[in-house]
Amino acid sequence: MHRRQLLHTSLAAAIPAATPARGKAAPSGLQPIDYGRSFLQGKWAENRVRFWVESRTRIFPPDGAAPIDYHQCASCKSENTFAPKDLFHQDNYDFLPIFGPDDGVIFRRKAWLNPNYKQVRPASELWGGQLYKLVPPRRVRLLRSNREIRQATHAGLPIVAQTEIANPETRLRAIIEFPVKTMNIHDTRDLYQVDSGPVAFPDLSRRYPHPAEALSLAFVAFNAPGFADFVIEAPAPVSESGREVTRVHHYSRLESLPAANRLFACE
Repeated sequence: MHRRQLLHTSLAAAIPAATPARGKAAPSGLQPIDYGRSFLQGKWAENRVRFWVESRTRIFPPDGAAPIDYHQCASCKSENTFAPKDLFHQDNYDFLPIFGPDDGVIFRRKAWLNPNYKQVRPASELWGGQLYKLVPPRRVRLLRSNREIRQATHAGLPIVAQTEIANPETRLRAIIEFPVKTMNIHDTRDLYQVDSGPVAFPDLSRRYPHPAEALSLAFVAFNAPGFADFVIEAPAPVSESGREVTRVHHYSRLESLPAANRLFACE
């Protein structure tokens, strides 16, 4: 049996069917947010920085404890904040934060495999903690078929996806929610395909001392309700004439998982 088929069989009981009533939230109870109007803002008086929310990952502990939400925010560049000139660092890097209730993750991606690329820190140390400014859509409608997905795409409606994954061995479960930035449509064949990211991808294969340590950056694609493919950022070799010359952080590690995918049209 194919690995994905085996996992799909073992996870069938762990992931609920995607059959909520029209206009209601997903079976998990996770109501989508309006990603065009949702932000996190720091409390630090020296810089009340505001970050645009790009995705949300909810992790469900196996002991019945309250789920933990992590909000992955938009990337920016390393900067000399409020300087009179030369606002970008000379040795520049991509800067991307993920915020949780207790811990956050900071990714600093340089052109080379820098050792301090990923740092997990208490959320209170990141701009003095965060104010959550999450806005719900005015209306949310579950898209129940490929036809409805195609119609919502052609109508120009914002679409939010929820991809639910689980690991039966660790009994960990997570919902990855994100706005659909790229949607592929084939009307004649009644097909669609989501391709979006980055998202905060949780490693559910083991329990981490700090749940934020489980998070990596990834892009996600799916074209059916029962599985999702991920390309996850990881160290990757760069070769020249057959010889490895360096290593970089790149979206390169492929993983295909059984999932319960839901798509919502938001207004």
